[in-house]
Amino acid sequence: MSASPDLPDVVERAFAVSRRAGYVSFCRNETGRLLAMLAATRDGTMAEFGTGCGVGTAWLRSGVRGEKARIITAELDPRLARAAGEIFEHDPLVEVLAADWSTLLDKGPFSLLFLDAGQADRSWPGDGGEVGVDAVADLVEDGGIVVIDDFTPCDSWPPITYGRVDTLREQWLTDERFTAVEMMVASDAATIIATKR
Repeated sequence: MSASPDLPDVVERAFAVSRRAGYVSFCRNETGRLLAMLAATRDGTMAEFGTGCGVGTAWLRSGVRGEKARIITAELDPRLARAAGEIFEHDPLVEVLAADWSTLLDKGPFSLLFLDAGQADRSWPGDGGEVGVDAVADLVEDGGIVVIDDFTPCDSWPPITYGRVDTLREQWLTDERFTAVEMMVASDAATIIATKR
């Protein structure tokens, strides 16, 4: 493709809010297009842990078809949550919470769950705040999809990142509760997509 497709309006608004807030850590467009495609296949409740200023949420929303799906997203930083809330203020299908991820536990199970592999939220269960399979498996409905972004591409097994075994990636790719694949979305970025069996 010689030029990238235009961004959906809701994603453009999310980027504008991110710029005004001075927030530069957000979902890449390559991952966003994947999220939009997957959201188009989902009904029920989708969730995102770690909203930032709402770019990932906007990509999810751009893919939603019809009124049977809704998106709920939680951001621990109240300033960022307020900024993201601006984007979806009049959208009945999106709820932005200024809260940690645990407030979403009773809102599932989720048909699609979007997580950041680099998330270091100290309130996340497990070692180092990682989004491990055991912490997430029961939050996803059977046939539900988990998308985890921000992996560095790796072509070896076991996967090595920064000179050590990437146990989070290994865990997701080998857990019997999920059928999972690692997919490069750019030359320097990989995403894991896992479907609950």
